[in-house]
Amino acid sequence: MHRLKNWQLFAICVLTWGTTWYAITFQLGHTTPEVGVALRFALAGSVILAICVLRGLRLRFSLREHGLLALQGSFMYGVSYICVYHAERHIVSGLVAVGYSASPLVTGLGAHALFGLRVTGRFLIGGLLGLAGVALMFWTEFGKAAGSRDAALGVQFTIAAVLLSAVGSLTASRNRTHGLPFWPSLGFGMLYGAAITIVVALLQGHSFALPAVPSWWLSLFYLALAGSVLTFACFLTLQERIGPGPTASIGVMTPLLALLVSLVFENFQPDLLTLTGAGLAVAGNVLMLRRA
Repeated sequence: MHRLKNWQLFAICVLTWGTTWYAITFQLGHTTPEVGVALRFALAGSVILAICVLRGLRLRFSLREHGLLALQGSFMYGVSYICVYHAERHIVSGLVAVGYSASPLVTGLGAHALFGLRVTGRFLIGGLLGLAGVALMFWTEFGKAAGSRDAALGVQFTIAAVLLSAVGSLTASRNRTHGLPFWPSLGFGMLYGAAITIVVALLQGHSFALPAVPSWWLSLFYLALAGSVLTFACFLTLQERIGPGPTASIGVMTPLLALLVSLVFENFQPDLLTLTGAGLAVAGNVLMLRRA
């Protein structure tokens, strides 16, 4: 990673994370969302912990620390992703990705309420602008929801995914401030997320029979290895070089690429409200992520 230039690290993160939303669609229809999420993060978490062992990183944690890692993983990589996968069964992947533009505002307000972190006026204005953009983008879906159960479920699952992911992000933030190392926390968090998802799948009676479909296997490895391991390695390397603020701009570009992918591959036909909402969502995120 250290041999790659900054623009290359940035490009890998945007191109990979921007296309993982569409890659999820290849998991649907062959296995249930719960099974797909469980296998994805079980594989990714195992690879990350294997890398930790090779690098000699500490993997021993107290029972209390494991409890915190389980809380982080269950929300960040477990139930939130179950909602993401279910949302993409009902609406195009690009809309779900842009829906996540509301995450910084939700997480920021949560951090202010729980940890007393300062929230600037610029952050609030940017967050509200982004939220308005997301609302506009989903306005057509809200209209469809009145007569379409699919659209209604897609919107509801997207909102649930954002809220549950925010809980996981806040727990992860708390864990980092208390000295839990990032890579071991990430690996264990993913395994705990996979574990809670397996429990949910078993309680619902879902089968773990794996399909003999090449596209399903390719998407699984892409989501686990490229979308969950490679990108975090690039993201952290870039963050060390240029700081968290500029690196966070990846979160602005990713949903735009996801929306473009939906236009090309999912026959998504946006109207003026959708395009206006996308512009507002991006503008809001740029405003939130700008340095003071």
